Amino acid sequence: MKDSRRRGDRRFGRTLILCLSVAAVAAAVRPAVVAYAAPTPVVRPEDDTLKGRSGKLRAVLVPRSGRHVGILERLFGDSALRTPGVHPVPDSAGDKSVSLITMRDFGEKLGGRIGDYRMGFWPAEKGRRTPGAAYANPEGFIEITPENADTRISDHFRLSDFLTHDQPSVWPKYLVLRSALVDKLELVIAQLESRGIHVTHMQVMSGFRTPLYNARAGERGGRSKISRHMFGDAADVFVDNDGDGRMDDLNHDGRIDYRDARVILDAVEQVEREHEDLVGGVGVYRATRAHGPFAHVDVRGNRARWGRR
Repeated sequence: MKDSRRRGDRRFGRTLILCLSVAAVAAAVRPAVVAYAAPTPVVRPEDDTLKGRSGKLRAVLVPRSGRHVGILERLFGDSALRTPGVHPVPDSAGDKSVSLITMRDFGEKLGGRIGDYRMGFWPAEKGRRTPGAAYANPEGFIEITPENADTRISDHFRLSDFLTHDQPSVWPKYLVLRSALVDKLELVIAQLESRGIHVTHMQVMSGFRTPLYNARAGERGGRSKISRHMFGDAADVFVDNDGDGRMDDLNHDGRIDYRDARVILDAVEQVEREHEDLVGGVGVYRATRAHGPFAHVDVRGNRARWGRR
């Protein structure tokens, strides 16, 4: 019976890696992992596999209707896995917490909105043709309230960093986000640090965009009709340690320009060489009157590059 349970957990562990992009969760079902008693579960050192390839993730995102890996049920309990919201769990060291974030189902979106929050329609809705499986409708939505918006999802990022920049007075808001993107950004930061570039703050200029928001500027405004931003796996970022709202001088040439965004591109290239399953797009953007230089980073599943010169 125990052997059968272990085999089942391994199979579900592989599914979790694909769905949550949390590295090596399959290893977490080894006998060294024990079941923690409710009602106050604690994330312990042997559960570090839940913290991603970077080791810096602080949230596990799960769809409410999905099948859940045994390790998640033992850590967080079935009730939390079925209840949409943010469920924090302290780790055994007491200095950080890991949150279980249970998403609302995609089917709860009715008529282009959930409640008062307007979202629009994804390309695959209403039988529209899409380029492939990567453009399927999202699994679900993270419900964001004023109380949970600042929840840390990794060492450097919070839920609020990835929200669409519209409807400021409407709550709750809804967010599509993939853990793989956050993990990749943390790995990029670590790669920059390894090159002597100190990073205390990476600004997300644009994270998730609802289809409605994305369509407002359209392709004339530089937004693709099938932008990866609508699928929660893309972010436009720049390093802003001094908090002035602009890219820092990453290459130390005394100027702030697209060459600094190329430094981020170079770091992404190394991350993708080391983690092929995080491959995606990288775009380098020059400064305009509206914004400084920045880099687009995503985990679309295939290599894409633009704007490198």
